[in-house]
Amino acid sequence: MHSNLFAYINRYISSPLTSEEEALIEAAFQPKKLRKKQYFLQEGAVCKYVGFIVKGAMRQYSIDEKGVEHIVHLYIENYWASDRESSIMLTPSKYNIDAWEDTELLIITRAEMLDLMGKIPSLVEMIRLMDERNAIANQRRLNATISNTAEKNYEEFAENHPQFTQRFPQHIIASYLGITKETLSRIRKQARK
Repeated sequence: MHSNLFAYINRYISSPLTSEEEALIEAAFQPKKLRKKQYFLQEGAVCKYVGFIVKGAMRQYSIDEKGVEHIVHLYIENYWASDRESSIMLTPSKYNIDAWEDTELLIITRAEMLDLMGKIPSLVEMIRLMDERNAIANQRRLNATISNTAEKNYEEFAENHPQFTQRFPQHIIASYLGITKETLSRIRKQARK
């Protein structure tokens, strides 16, 4: 199970993990299984863990006063699931994170991760690169949301994340894109013509 995590880390660092570093990582990251629809985090709880997804799919969302879900993140294998604001600020989360499929994760607390970063400097390098890429992705998503048409947003989403269109149903993708499922259905029909 940890081999996926080692491979992921090695893609982001300049020199491969040593066997000693792998042993430290394996001791720090604990396996966790979630059944479909089981919560990893519930709104109102403080986010205690970050999870690396080995197998499965998850979603992060809020629910408005009308009971409508608003998807902010979709996660599949080799993605990290967490509410960073809640974890860093130790504040109640505004989000739910649950398993969309049966999911296997490796989880670690923020304190354990910080300790590990002190022992394995290349993890600092990995996290810096991940943060940079995440900031770029968030900036692109924000720009697309405020400047693109719904059609263009779906086209870019499907092109950049084809695995999501296969793993998540239409209503989840529509929510992630900030459109109704009827609009998404119309866009997909037009694209097939």
